Amino acid sequence: MKTTHRFFIEDSKKSDRIPSKSIDLVVTSPPYPMIKMWDDLFSEQDPKIRKAMDGRDGLLSFELMNQMLDRVWDEVYRILKFGGCACINIGDAVRTINDNFMLYPNHARVLDSMLSKGFTPLPAIIWRKQTNAPNKFMGSGTLPAGAYVTLEHEYILIFRKGEKRSFDSETKKTGRRNSAIFWEERNNWFSDVWMDLKGTVQKLNDKKARKRSAAFPFEVPYRLISIFSVKGDTVFDPFFGIGTTMLAAAAAGRNSIGFEIDENVGETINSRMKTAVEFSNSRIHERLENHIEFIKNRLETGKAIKHTNQHYGFPVITKQERELLLNQLISIEKTGDRSFEVDYSDDPQYEFIRDSSTPPAVRDQKPDKKRDPAKKSLQKQVQLTLL
Repeated sequence: MKTTHRFFIEDSKKSDRIPSKSIDLVVTSPPYPMIKMWDDLFSEQDPKIRKAMDGRDGLLSFELMNQMLDRVWDEVYRILKFGGCACINIGDAVRTINDNFMLYPNHARVLDSMLSKGFTPLPAIIWRKQTNAPNKFMGSGTLPAGAYVTLEHEYILIFRKGEKRSFDSETKKTGRRNSAIFWEERNNWFSDVWMDLKGTVQKLNDKKARKRSAAFPFEVPYRLISIFSVKGDTVFDPFFGIGTTMLAAAAAGRNSIGFEIDENVGETINSRMKTAVEFSNSRIHERLENHIEFIKNRLETGKAIKHTNQHYGFPVITKQERELLLNQLISIEKTGDRSFEVDYSDDPQYEFIRDSSTPPAVRDQKPDKKRDPAKKSLQKQVQLTLL
């Protein structure tokens, strides 16, 4: 298996180089309107925003900034395939203008815009980003009436274009089954509140580039890509930053395309891709070992496991996980100034399992067959080995 990855130093409000209905998934984190660090970025692109900010008109500034994002959402709708999804990480803003403290609800404004364009909204995720600040008091602190709630969460809004995606051929169905996630991962990843992920501080030498880089950690796009696409799909990020979405797509076996207006991030993106093989395989290793640990704990409690993964030979909870395969990255080749090709192994790489502390009875199971009479004795053997 191979995937391709490209990024362009271009404005995503006019992504003519991407054909209509050619993208399977959009994952992005745009600049947040009314967050002070993004003021210059918005103002540089629209003088009316600078005028509104200079006039201290917060509501007009908020609307004009979001109108700029609206043009990107138009492009997102155009390039997405029917059945494809868009995942938008957006935070609200709190700000005092003319001595008036208020909330600027970016997530509501984006939601309204996407609805007007014809998107179907799906259940959203609240990403609770706990602050490290020792003092969380806002407004009048401990005195009533003038105190404010601390804003410690962002939204991951999820939309679908058209009706639910269909997998109407055996090849597509096989690809979907190979792209499954572990049962225990699903229980965590499909929660509508993510509390276990911290924001990432980007380490860039150029201060201007650092301000414009996306701040979400690798795990956010990695989960979203794993949930809302299948291997071989193409993921697009219109606010590419330093390429976190591309790194996540490569790790998950998807293709990717990104647009970024700041040419200063190119060197950082190239540098990150050089370490993507080791980084991605480490995350795959972690997922496999987490699953083995989950299975060991489940068997120790006496709970039965009915299915076996046909690639790895270890137990899995559901029938849907039997063809799950996490493809290791073999190599990444730079194919142009801003393009890469990733080569993957189709071998399930047993050494990841053998190198762990997994008992042999779990590690060396063979694929189960329907109504296999040896299944119960095999589970008993695993349990005995764990004792």
